[in-house]
Amino acid sequence: MISTGLRLSTVVPATATAEQNMVHELTDMDLAMKLHYIEGLYFFKSDAVEGLTIYDLKKPTFHLLQLYFTASGRIRRSETGRPFIKCNDSGVRIVEAYSEEAMDQWLAMATEDSSLFDGLTYNQALGPDLGFSPLVFLQFTWFKCGGMSVGLSWASVLGDAFSASAFINMWGKIMAGHLPLKPLHVPVPGKPEFPALSTPNTSSSLKRVDSVGDYWVTPNNCKMRKHTFHVSAKKLDHLLSNQSTKFSAFEVLSAIIWKSLSKIKENSEQTRRVTICTNSHEREYEIPSNNIVLCTVEADFLVTEADVSELVELILNRRAEEKGIVEEMKGLESGSSDFIAYGANLTFVNLEEAEIYGLELKGQKPVYANYSINGVGDEGVVLVLPGPKYGKEDANIHGGRLVTVVLPENEVAQLKTELQREWSTA
Repeated sequence: MISTGLRLSTVVPATATAEQNMVHELTDMDLAMKLHYIEGLYFFKSDAVEGLTIYDLKKPTFHLLQLYFTASGRIRRSETGRPFIKCNDSGVRIVEAYSEEAMDQWLAMATEDSSLFDGLTYNQALGPDLGFSPLVFLQFTWFKCGGMSVGLSWASVLGDAFSASAFINMWGKIMAGHLPLKPLHVPVPGKPEFPALSTPNTSSSLKRVDSVGDYWVTPNNCKMRKHTFHVSAKKLDHLLSNQSTKFSAFEVLSAIIWKSLSKIKENSEQTRRVTICTNSHEREYEIPSNNIVLCTVEADFLVTEADVSELVELILNRRAEEKGIVEEMKGLESGSSDFIAYGANLTFVNLEEAEIYGLELKGQKPVYANYSINGVGDEGVVLVLPGPKYGKEDANIHGGRLVTVVLPENEVAQLKTELQREWSTA
């Protein structure tokens, strides 16, 4: 359905990085994320992209990379084997593609089969030639109707989904003529908004795996599949009204899916502990970073038999902030092991505050935007995002929340059935 004649090119910063041999040292959190890849996808109507050429789309990227110089770098290793980013202005990869389908038709089909989105973002993996692997891909796909999608593939070693979203939003601002006058500032690690209830000696949100060497791909024991559920504004209001205490959509949706997956998974004991990922602070005008807050939540009862309200209470009030990542990362320097974060436990990522509709082209916002993660561990990941805001005023598709899951293939169909049952009785 996507033209096989993909055209690839490279865009570099408009001017060379001021400091020669500049390097960006990676934090332990960066390295814990190195086997994961963020994917962002935006759909624009024909009048938002009418008249735009590939040069018009590339031009703001030259200036963007002056600000986001780490995104234009390449991975190198120190004498100890620890990876870092050499800021050598090697650039990001641009992908041009074409579809014979109309955009509305594509979106309608993707509602049933979310794997159709895969062809709209470049399937990225760093290595095995790390020194030549771009950290960022931008894919522009033109549809038969004149509409266009923008697909962002972003190596998580650079930063988390909030940093990726800020990056692509800045690209749109520069295209509109709003070039920042100051360089991006270096982030300061944020503090969680809730107290840590325990301080584990080692991280329970990370999973140690055998070293992958220079080919940064997560080793899975099963085939993973992604799917996006749309929870309409009407359904969301109903779900929230059923809770006796005021909670966010993220907490309620996470609780429902936690319980549903506990019924599906063969070993329900594995789902007693989940990981919660939240944002620590605003990322605009900031060098990309992995400044998310990782917390674990553990139930001391059978999740399958719990009320949703009990799980919501756990997610909100019983989070244990991770303090043991540095200790857990021992062995990384020697290259004897690697780690995964997303999917080490069943992982819930709160992107409700991500400005995924902050990208504008010719003053228009996308009619649909979504994010996902590649390289997820076998336990799976669940992302909760804002729903479509600027498309057709259809109660079934407008507003609400998107819930994007990446799970073992055999669990996706079961989850669809289980959620239909759960939501119909909620």
